Amino acid sequence: MNHISQIQRKLASLNYDAVLLTDEKNQRYAAGFPFTDGFVLVSREKAWLITDSRYIEAAETAAGSCAKILLYDNSRPKMRVLREILKAEGLENLAAEDRTLSHAEYLGLERLLGFALKPVGTMMADLRASKDEEELRSMVAAQRISEKALEETLPFIRPGMTEKEVAAELVYRMLRNGSEGNSFDPIVVTGRNTSKPHGVPGDTVLQPGDFVTMDFGSLKDGYCSDMTRTVAVCSATDEMKQVYDTVLRAQLAGIAAARSGIPGRDIDAAARKVITDAGFGPYFGHGFGHCLGLDIHEPPMANPRGEAIMPGNAVSSAEPGIYIPGRFGVRIEDVMILRPDGCEVITKAPKSELLIVGKD
Repeated sequence: MNHISQIQRKLASLNYDAVLLTDEKNQRYAAGFPFTDGFVLVSREKAWLITDSRYIEAAETAAGSCAKILLYDNSRPKMRVLREILKAEGLENLAAEDRTLSHAEYLGLERLLGFALKPVGTMMADLRASKDEEELRSMVAAQRISEKALEETLPFIRPGMTEKEVAAELVYRMLRNGSEGNSFDPIVVTGRNTSKPHGVPGDTVLQPGDFVTMDFGSLKDGYCSDMTRTVAVCSATDEMKQVYDTVLRAQLAGIAAARSGIPGRDIDAAARKVITDAGFGPYFGHGFGHCLGLDIHEPPMANPRGEAIMPGNAVSSAEPGIYIPGRFGVRIEDVMILRPDGCEVITKAPKSELLIVGKD
């Protein structure tokens, strides 16, 4: 999977001669493989992968015929290889990743190359925001892995388990079902900890009558999945069921409003109104959703400040929540593909009613 041609078309429209990619996710988007110590250089007509002996075979497999693979070593360092290409090809108007390189790294590249770089700005983020069919297939596959892991983990959840133990089950079952790793460190919290949206799994023990919130994701071909389910252990009070139902109705309202061509804040507003009207407005402190792909959080966002227009084929989370400090919280999260006429929810895990686990 590579996107060299898409980058080349963008370079022409922006009047750049070439772009130098050092960020691993941008390298993977461009050439199909992330280089921890190397460069991907894309000009309007050619592309080069500059790597060392550790990755040469993988680079050749990933890039195929779309780019020339060049090897660097101690006698011919990678900056020397890069300078030779730039000189031979007459590439002077060179863009670099001002948004992912540190200030020191950016200045260091300029010093080593001997000329000023052009800031690439949002070019790579804009390209990555709209997924092609191959990317979408990978993301759906990652989502199916996560759903299978949840399905296999739920029967094991019992009072007396710790948050860490539930998290370990999810991670093991994602890997067992084909994940390349976690798309982020899983969040598994119970009891009062569920009021912490980004709580860290610890030694807190699951008790009857508590919520358990599980937020986790798999990787397939480098692409992320993301999902959250909140379940109750053994039983749930009417108040817990009311909060769960409010979050679910808010999520469905946001999904109904979601489509490409509108600012993300409009999607957020549809969900936020449901929670506010139910009297829980102060307890929904984050946005409705974020886009994802090679990174778990990618622009644009569906939150109250989301002025950017959502592009077609963007993949966005749908994850409203209510978090009552010191008591409990609920979050339900699906992933959806945005289309001009609506969205396609690719998450299939059940959510229509509060699931009770751990009953004898």
